[in-house]
Amino acid sequence: MTQQPSSIGAALAANFLGHSPAWYKRTIVLFLAVNPLLFVISPSIAGWALVLEFIFTLAMALRCYPLQPGGLLALEAVAIGMTSPAAVFEEVFNGFEVVLLLIFMVAGIFFLKQLLLFMFTNALLAVRSKRLLSLLFCALAALLSAFLDALTVMAVVITSAAGFFAVYHKAASGKQYHLVDHDPSNDAEVRELEREELEQFRSFLRSIVMHAAVGTALGGVMTLVGEPQNLLVATVAGWDFPEFFVRMLPVSGPVLVVGLLTCLLVEKRRWFGYGAELPQRVRAVLEDYARAERDNRTAHDRAVLVVQAVAALLLVAGLAFHVAAVGLVGLALIVIATAFAGVTEEHRIGHAFQEALPFTALLVVFFAVVAVIHEQHLFSPVVDWVLALPPEVQPATFYLANGVLSAISDNVFVATIYISEVQAALEAGAIDRAQFDVLAVAVNTGTNLPSVATPNGQAAFLFLLTSAFAPLVRLSYLRMVAMALPYAVALTVTGFLAVAYIL
Repeated sequence: MTQQPSSIGAALAANFLGHSPAWYKRTIVLFLAVNPLLFVISPSIAGWALVLEFIFTLAMALRCYPLQPGGLLALEAVAIGMTSPAAVFEEVFNGFEVVLLLIFMVAGIFFLKQLLLFMFTNALLAVRSKRLLSLLFCALAALLSAFLDALTVMAVVITSAAGFFAVYHKAASGKQYHLVDHDPSNDAEVRELEREELEQFRSFLRSIVMHAAVGTALGGVMTLVGEPQNLLVATVAGWDFPEFFVRMLPVSGPVLVVGLLTCLLVEKRRWFGYGAELPQRVRAVLEDYARAERDNRTAHDRAVLVVQAVAALLLVAGLAFHVAAVGLVGLALIVIATAFAGVTEEHRIGHAFQEALPFTALLVVFFAVVAVIHEQHLFSPVVDWVLALPPEVQPATFYLANGVLSAISDNVFVATIYISEVQAALEAGAIDRAQFDVLAVAVNTGTNLPSVATPNGQAAFLFLLTSAFAPLVRLSYLRMVAMALPYAVALTVTGFLAVAYIL
């Protein structure tokens, strides 16, 4: 039995940051102890220490969700005077549209899951060519992420893939079909062939899900609702849905083409863990399952699919014509999708908000750290240096500065910092409106594209890595980084060239 703490103090120490490693807990305590001393010596040094400490908590997101350690750092910053509650509230108020997006849009897409699951399942079984299937999943994820929340699209892909694995595992475990043609007396040979088929299926699912994850980044950069930072940038710039799309197109268009070509290349060459085919016997099991699901689908189930399809079309129209703030469009989606699907119980509606609210809370902590940056003028020297460069060099420099930070930290946090500094430069007269628009594009693309290099930068990648599905297909942190590498290089370089020479 696990020995229980003998005192309240010991219990508090044991409970601090839950199951995080001891070295991580000690590091956070050290940060909290050092910051007040640094603030006495120099508020600027203390501010930079806080920013680096917060980036550390984001980079260690797999060890401990950043809300708790990052929140403690933010609370300490307010307590010792690095910023004020009023300044934090002002930052949150300025980003209120993003908060609404995370609360209502993510929850709204939750009620389209049956439709999305239906689409991905049929796509997997309808296309037999692995290259075309990979391209389809990547392109479909990109299309959906351009109008829906990338996290929810990723959740649907994970749910679909996990469902395929469960169906196969159940059939294989129950010996409901013969995995291989074999001599029944040679059980060792059977087990070895079954193991090889299982590993091939795992590799197939890994590649499909990774293509879809990259697809969410390809589509997410293109529109106002694709990623939370997009709306943040658009709100500061005053762009609506069509204008945002047009502004990003000189960069997002070439990146999309290169991303899809990269998908085909890695599948054809079988590089970086891609290229595994779906075993034929596994396909037979999945097709039998899909046929049974189709035969058992009731009139109610079909009606729900129709309602969700209509709601999705209304969502796209509402976003395209900017009929209301994005979060309010998401709330309208919740009302329509639930009212006509018979979802009227409070607990079923409440469940939809569970995925988004932890990140929404973390976003408010982002804003608290941004308030510290503004109060202490931490990034002003950096921005002043960039703005002192020739105007034609500034966008590419901003793109690289955003990209480096976004690869190791959360891209929403990075975008929040830089777009605020660019806005301050505009208000101070350091740049004109035309240059501001170009720099805003550089900030948005710089935080969206290089961030695919690691799970730390992209919320969809981190969501995949921390899901229960990742261990099933042996998708570790290092394997994800390796599989993302060709995409990260291709997208980053293409985005940089587009920002430097097309904008």
